Amino acid sequence: MPPAPGRPARRGSRRAVRLVAGAALLLGLVAVPTAQAREGGHCARQASLRVPGAAHQEVSCLGELTTAGTVASGHTDQADWAGLTPAGLAVPSGVPGIQIDGYFPDDSTTNTNHGWQHDSQFVIRLPDRWNGGLVVAGSPGNREQYANDRAISDWVLSRGYAFAATDKGNTGLGFHRDGDRPGEAVAEWNERVTQLTRAARTVVAQRYRERPRHTLMTGMSNGGYLVRWQLENHPGLYDGGVDWEGTLWRADGPNLFTFLPPALTAYPRYAAGGPGAADAHREMLAAGFPAGSEFLWPYHHQYYWDLTQRIYREELDPGFDGAAEAGTPFCAPGTPACDTDYDYASRPREVHRAVDRIALTGRIGKPLITLHGTLDVLLPIGEDSDVYARMVRNAGRQKLFRYYRIEGGTHTDSLYDVFPDRLRPLTPCHRSAFTALESWIGGGPKPAPSRTVALPADRSGLLTDCALGRG
Repeated sequence: MPPAPGRPARRGSRRAVRLVAGAALLLGLVAVPTAQAREGGHCARQASLRVPGAAHQEVSCLGELTTAGTVASGHTDQADWAGLTPAGLAVPSGVPGIQIDGYFPDDSTTNTNHGWQHDSQFVIRLPDRWNGGLVVAGSPGNREQYANDRAISDWVLSRGYAFAATDKGNTGLGFHRDGDRPGEAVAEWNERVTQLTRAARTVVAQRYRERPRHTLMTGMSNGGYLVRWQLENHPGLYDGGVDWEGTLWRADGPNLFTFLPPALTAYPRYAAGGPGAADAHREMLAAGFPAGSEFLWPYHHQYYWDLTQRIYREELDPGFDGAAEAGTPFCAPGTPACDTDYDYASRPREVHRAVDRIALTGRIGKPLITLHGTLDVLLPIGEDSDVYARMVRNAGRQKLFRYYRIEGGTHTDSLYDVFPDRLRPLTPCHRSAFTALESWIGGGPKPAPSRTVALPADRSGLLTDCALGRG
């Protein structure tokens, strides 16, 4: 994103997020369900469904709620989920039901889906054959509400779950323009997930004449951060969650700002070769980028590290580059206000306070399973989930936690298609973790102890299987 001649004002006044009442604490856990018909035929009670607090909604009766049908019917947006899953991932089908698209009141306009030019968009899907559960997800990155459709929605719908997802209240590379003060755009993500969870539970009760007997949350990357935050701050809304390589925010670090600038400094010297390359390589490893991941560094330098550093730094430390917006792309060290030189530890106290407003604590209140690839070079595992696991342990919540380090996994599953001989997709591991969570909260066998899941010698089943072990 090129620098603007002047920094635009942070967008609008802080919206008053309406957190809809009516989400009772879950009082019991159930065994892993099997799909069963509930309360009427195809799209029963469609006309009576109302999303509490929504400013706009559109209700559709669909013959297929998965992407096997929604791509053709226009009830998803492929651009939202492009690049997140391996090309060979199977697409389930045979899930008729109701889809509700809409948005909550908001004053920002970054989401262009449906031509609404309105943020806080959501999607709720209600299968005809319901298993009694609800899955809630926030989008990864700065994507919109359909971003989880291939990786998560398709699969949980095929298992009978209702599904709800949000765009988090702001989207795109300019998400940082939302809010009145640093950190507010990210803080809104958490509020919008809470809002949608409460509203979706009410809609489920309208459709099936009973509230969900279990509510689970899951998501990847920024969506994984949302899982962690919700289970720390609103555990009464959920039975548990699966965190897929969630982003770690800590005021004292590590966070994005402690490992991305060193990568921006060292990688060009490493890539150039010559006498400084060995020292640059050591700097990359010291910053947290794992040995053996070097083949992934060129792609992440080109597409992720620089852009991620600049737009998130603009959200939490807009004063670093003065009137400019999100710095100068790929600036060389020594360039004025260059993000390559960004030193989080030396930044003013208000910057650390902004990070603290969105920070995690590890004090989860419901069962959580975290999985993270050992070759993640956007959120290096040693600077992210390894640290979060220690936070959970230090908070005394380890009995509620399982952590699986997935050997050969990286941040984006589509890279498996490029390097099938070096990587493994995490989507099957997420599904294994989800079924382990179902058993855990349903009174069945507990998940296997936290461990590193080795890359199997036989790679033929990587798109379908990921054995996490036994409890």
